[in-house]
Amino acid sequence: MFTIANGIILKGLDLTLKKENIVVDDGKIVEIGKDSREGKIIDVDGAVVCPSFINAHMHIGDSIIKDEGYSLSLSEMVKPPNGVKHKALDNVDDEVLMSAMMDTMWEMVQNGITHFIDYREGGIDGVKLLKKASAEIPIKPIILGRDDSFYGVDPDLKKVKKAVRKLLRIADGIAPSGFGEVTDDVARIIVDECNKQDKISSIHVAESESNQLESFDKFDKTEIARGVESDFNQLVHLTNPKFNDLDLVSKSNQNVVVCPRANATLNVGVVPLNKMLDMGIKPLIGTDNVMLNSPNMFRELEFSLKLMSVYYKDYLNPKQLLQMATTNVCCNKINNLVKKSTISVGESAEFIVSNSFSINPYLNMINRCESKNILYIINKKINI
Repeated sequence: MFTIANGIILKGLDLTLKKENIVVDDGKIVEIGKDSREGKIIDVDGAVVCPSFINAHMHIGDSIIKDEGYSLSLSEMVKPPNGVKHKALDNVDDEVLMSAMMDTMWEMVQNGITHFIDYREGGIDGVKLLKKASAEIPIKPIILGRDDSFYGVDPDLKKVKKAVRKLLRIADGIAPSGFGEVTDDVARIIVDECNKQDKISSIHVAESESNQLESFDKFDKTEIARGVESDFNQLVHLTNPKFNDLDLVSKSNQNVVVCPRANATLNVGVVPLNKMLDMGIKPLIGTDNVMLNSPNMFRELEFSLKLMSVYYKDYLNPKQLLQMATTNVCCNKINNLVKKSTISVGESAEFIVSNSFSINPYLNMINRCESKNILYIINKKINI
């Protein structure tokens, strides 16, 4: 048992500011209060105590080709099966890939990340490899698998269903690339099978404007509309919404993940994050392909704060932005499948204790903090 004393806590779902102590016993928060003190006392003297981060969208296999293919188009970089990343993954030794993924996970741990959601290539073997790589690292991967049988203009639907069921035995869900690579029939199988097993179905939508226009030309529907209608649990990117896309999303019960740095690196647009928040959408945020960006949430948050301010000529609320990296997972349907704790009594102890540099604790985490400023990272696999 120990007590984090005299910290500025970002407490509960709303990250409400409190100057209180946190008592932790056996990995659980058992008491929060100004006079709460039990066990070993760790006086952090005004440090900011923030829920640990979730990196809500990654492709960790890309760790083997950092910055390879810079300046190529989205399709040239990541479209299966012939994108730069897919060719690299097809030709890499398992031990080399596992070592690279482990290095990335340790980098995330050092930056206060305790959970990440990964779009895992390589079918069943790819899922198993990430599970093996993460076994001794204090981080939880939420692994969404995929299979090559999903792709093509006329896939064998029996093979697709068989592949999905096999993947769901060991993965946390299924994540095909996008509607440019899978048919609506394949999408329907994935969603139905995931729903049966209470697992996550996720897909990229509207990452580029060309994806949107192609979808509308072929199907008279945008990728976002197709994602909503297909009822995927999680829609990733939404960088280029059209027509009433965001209205559809705001009325659905689907989780949204945005990746502003990846969008910028691939030159595909700026996600309308300000508008999403005004409409009541509560997104998560991720760093996307490791080949494009470091998996550092501090960098993602700071970039997003400033990009939205200059692009949309309106300030982004820093508390809402920080919630995207922490507690918004608790506000979405995906929380039934990915348990991510808040700083609340009865919850798991998963939080970051960081030096304080700012009069605004939210901006302290977004605009000032770096990994070297973290005093403690608390989670179920790390003992203080």
